[in-house]
Amino acid sequence: MKYIDEILDRITMYRLLMYYLLAIIGAAMVFGTVGSIAYSPIAIALSTGFLVAVCWAVNAVFARVYNAPSNPESSILTGLILALIITPMASVHGLVFFAAAGGLAIASKYILAVNNKHIFNPAAIAVVLTAFGPQQSASWWVGSTILLPFVVVGGVLIVRKIRRVRMVSLFFAIAIATTSLLALVAQKDVLTTLQATVFHSSLFFLGFAMLTEPLTSPSRWASQRWYALLVGVFFAPQLHLGGIYATPELALVIGNMASFLMTPRVKTLLSLRERYMWGRVTEDFIFTPERKFTYQPGQYIELTLPHEKPDNRGSRRYFTLASSPTEDTLRIGIRFYDKGSSFKKILRQATDATAISAGQLGGGFTLSDDSQQKLAFIAGGIGVTPFRSMMKYLDDTNDSRSVTLLYGERSVQDIAYSDVFEAARKHIGAKTIYVINNEKAVSSSKVRVGTITPELIQAELPDYQERLFYVSGPPTMVRAIKKTLLELGVMHKNIKVDFFAGYA
Repeated sequence: MKYIDEILDRITMYRLLMYYLLAIIGAAMVFGTVGSIAYSPIAIALSTGFLVAVCWAVNAVFARVYNAPSNPESSILTGLILALIITPMASVHGLVFFAAAGGLAIASKYILAVNNKHIFNPAAIAVVLTAFGPQQSASWWVGSTILLPFVVVGGVLIVRKIRRVRMVSLFFAIAIATTSLLALVAQKDVLTTLQATVFHSSLFFLGFAMLTEPLTSPSRWASQRWYALLVGVFFAPQLHLGGIYATPELALVIGNMASFLMTPRVKTLLSLRERYMWGRVTEDFIFTPERKFTYQPGQYIELTLPHEKPDNRGSRRYFTLASSPTEDTLRIGIRFYDKGSSFKKILRQATDATAISAGQLGGGFTLSDDSQQKLAFIAGGIGVTPFRSMMKYLDDTNDSRSVTLLYGERSVQDIAYSDVFEAARKHIGAKTIYVINNEKAVSSSKVRVGTITPELIQAELPDYQERLFYVSGPPTMVRAIKKTLLELGVMHKNIKVDFFAGYA
């Protein structure tokens, strides 16, 4: 799994999803060639190509009309999903339905939106509307037994990448339980119903590819539980209201509406205001948002930066906000490398005229509401950004709860945000210890040479078992620190982690 995680860390969720969908479509074409699937590879290829083209073209038109940054990657994903849930067309007569589905999917992102933030999963709302309008619905042909291994294996990689295993697992459990219970009530064969649900339905594709869409699903576990439960219950095909029966797409749309009510929404353009270099490879980008929004210290936001020929990291990236909600600007700290991603290369050339949009806001790596709770922050490299946000917030709100930061860096020159940490020390008594791993000797009481070891944690935090730990940094460092804390006797519930995967 370590090797797999290293690969996943180098690719964005969106690009991983694209490869996943293409792999399923490719497998379906192969099986269609040998007759294991009822659809010919030509029909699958033509349907996929047409849907992707429609979604791409409609997105380009709406982006121009609404003067919004165009994101071709998103429209391609929508087209690929539609291709897997709408029966491949057998003749040219299907073109109208396909064009309507693709057009409605993309239009929903712009029209069915609040503050420029769309509410529904585009593919799901499109087939719901076509079912109630021209009464042509999705068949979810991707739910065939022969494609199940591809759907499940790739889907597991996706939820591992985005760390939503609990949410998706809960959805599966609720959907299976509800379907089986209703079969029992209706005196149907429960085993047969269970087999059909698991091996011959949309269950896994819906859970892995659509339930997890970041923009229309909650980002925090407290809300994800209700979201997964709601979609899981309405997934049961036995449920109906009059002549309207539950369908996978309708269940997801209902969940999307609930998610919209539970989750703060952000969609605004950013104007680059200032840049500041920390050390040799870390740079702060300070933005003025077109529309202000509320967030909590430690949360992340998605940035979209359209550019030509994006690499496998894509044109959308997640960054933790280094700014505090008490500041008027948004601050994002980024670490650059020689062989960086196309996104970072374009961002490094950005000016105040560069079109950058901020999207999904989320994350549960936030401060405890208990003002008496002692805190311990452990950061590695660029993983220090959420702690800049938290320290600044604590300082600005005069919150003097006990807090200690252990901040690991490669050298003294690479240390970032020392001004904020020093101000917090003076005003609220916050303590910061810098741990440098490649210096022979440092003459400072605030600097330690080496790495963050169990002995260092015990020495600097003698009351560590009373503290709530926040750990942020590269995945290997975060896992190692978490293991160390557990071995020291810190309870699992008192450890919160935040990964900064994929620095490319």
